[in-house]
Amino acid sequence: MDSILRIENVSKTYTGHKALDDVSMEIPRGSIYGLLGPNGAGKTTLIRVVNHMTLPDCGKVWFQDHEITADDIYQIGYMPEERGLYKKMKVGEQAVFFARMRGMSKFNATRKLHQWFDRLGLSEWWDKKVEDLSKGMAQKVQFITTVVHEPKLLIFDEPFSGFDPINANLLKEEILGLRDRGATVIFSTHNMESVEEICDDITLINKSHNILSGPVDEIRRKAGGNTFQVIFSGDKEKFVSSVEGKATLIGESEGLIGGYTQQKIHIAQDSDIRPVIGALNDNVNLRSFQEIIPSMNDIFIRAVNGTL
Repeated sequence: MDSILRIENVSKTYTGHKALDDVSMEIPRGSIYGLLGPNGAGKTTLIRVVNHMTLPDCGKVWFQDHEITADDIYQIGYMPEERGLYKKMKVGEQAVFFARMRGMSKFNATRKLHQWFDRLGLSEWWDKKVEDLSKGMAQKVQFITTVVHEPKLLIFDEPFSGFDPINANLLKEEILGLRDRGATVIFSTHNMESVEEICDDITLINKSHNILSGPVDEIRRKAGGNTFQVIFSGDKEKFVSSVEGKATLIGESEGLIGGYTQQKIHIAQDSDIRPVIGALNDNVNLRSFQEIIPSMNDIFIRAVNGTL
């Protein structure tokens, strides 16, 4: 795997509390990677370790092809969940200040920032004070200051928090665009719908441990466990006899408009899927046979509760 970030056996303890316990993961270059977990699981501590804001007790973090150093933070953009803007400063002045902290010249920072302000509809706020911004506009400013220096790795902690649906979708499109232009994105979130929409891979941390990692599609498919929704018309007894010995009925059947019936079934063996479809085709009018893929929200709850 061509990875931009590799975390190896990282542990971190704060006075009597183990925030991270032997956590490992690998972030593919050019991907959008979801860092998930309930409150207090250890996500923020891991982000702080990656950003060199705190050092691990043991384990290593590799950035590109070397162990991460303080200088690497200039190639990382980080937007924390707790936003921090100086209320009395002018918006543009503060954005330039943050950009220069990330190694940009004043001229280049001003030019790039004006482009981003135009892009996100903030141009008229350049010379106004931060305290005049709405919460959503302030978050847009923080997003811009996070990405303006074009870092190779971007880390967003709950980036959609506080946004209305229109602006949340705008931010999603911008994040996808950043990935398409070569950036790697990590975002920590509780919004499982966003995970399904834009994440390529995820890691789920619970109680300081990495309990689940992998591509989103693969995790959802495996969690489905060969459960299918079948829609058919015809004799229900023939339906039952067709799947007997190869599939188990789940719950009660449901009548649908047009004389069709809907029934969930579970097929334990992959090798029995085609024979079941064939038997149903022979004995009833098969309208639909579709695998039920669980949502990331269901998987999150099951994983945290230990029932996945």
